[in-house]
Amino acid sequence: QVQVVESGGGLVQAGESLRLSCITSGLPFADFAMAWFRQAPGKEREGISCIRYNAGSSEYVDSVKGRFTISRDNAKNTLYLQMNNLKPEDTAMYYCAVAWKDHCTGSWATDGSFNFRYWGQGTQVTVSS
Repeated sequence: QVQVVESGGGLVQAGESLRLSCITSGLPFADFAMAWFRQAPGKEREGISCIRYNAGSSEYVDSVKGRFTISRDNAKNTLYLQMNNLKPEDTAMYYCAVAWKDHCTGSWATDGSFNFRYWGQGTQVTVSS
C-alpha cells in the first residue's frame, strides 16, 4: 500500500520560512521524480517545483524561484521544500506528488494528473501580511 504524507505547514508571517516534508512508503522512492504542487482557494492547482529521481536536476516556476528549494533524501524516502521569504500569495494547500517517470517531463507543472501517479493529502501553508 502506497502512502504519501506531507507535513510542516503552518501559519507564518510574511518574510518568514517553513520547511515542508513528504515521506513516502510502499514504493521505490528513489526511482521516481517528485514534485510539489499547491492550490489556493478558488484557484487551479499549480505545479511549483520538480526534482529528478537522483536530485541531479530540479525545476521551479517563476513565482518561487530564488525563494524555494526542493530536495530529497532517497535513503529516508523523503522529499523536502524549503520555503524562504514567504509572501501572502504563497498561502495554499501544498501537495507532494510521485511521478510516473524518473525525470520531470516538459509538462510536469501544467498536467499534474497525467504526469504524477500518487498524491498526498496536503499540508496547509498560511502567510499573513
